[in-house]
Amino acid sequence: MVESVITIGAILTAVTAIASIFLVRMTSKKSHAGYYPNFLLAIVGLLLILVSSVAPKVDIMGAGFGGLGIACLFAAALGFIISSVMDSYKNAEA
Repeated sequence: MVESVITIGAILTAVTAIASIFLVRMTSKKSHAGYYPNFLLAIVGLLLILVSSVAPKVDIMGAGFGGLGIACLFAAALGFIISSVMDSYKNAEA
């Protein structure tokens, strides 16, 4: 189960990082659109963790709802870090 959660988290991290980098580069300096994919993924992760405490045992791709929630939160955290670094480099006036 651990391997599937790590794999799902890595794939979600790559997808949200690409989406965030694309949105940060294509929007204006005042826009916060680069953070939206990570925010939505964090909400999905929290909802999956909440559902895992109520729902019976369900396996999706080798992980339960709690594992998928942890993978989503991991991907959202790394996506927030990547998009904030990209946004700070975009707004730097050196």
